[in-house]
Amino acid sequence: MEILEFVLQVVLGITSLLLTLLILLHKGRGGGLSDMFGGGMTSAVGASGLAERNLNRFTVVLALAWFVAIVALGLLTKLQGI
Repeated sequence: MEILEFVLQVVLGITSLLLTLLILLHKGRGGGLSDMFGGGMTSAVGASGLAERNLNRFTVVLALAWFVAIVALGLLTKLQGI
């Protein structure tokens, strides 16, 4: 059980970092943090439609993996307490 918990924690850490990076890569839709990091450049160097859709898909899949890792860690912690 300890090995499974360790693996889930590593998966959670990696998916958290990747999810943060992928969210920051998304095209800004107005003001906010995206403009703080060079929002004016995004219009000139904006992603194509296909690249944006693929980025969205990858972000959703990674978010689901992140959610599953959290639920699995929660269940494992609860079962260890019994």
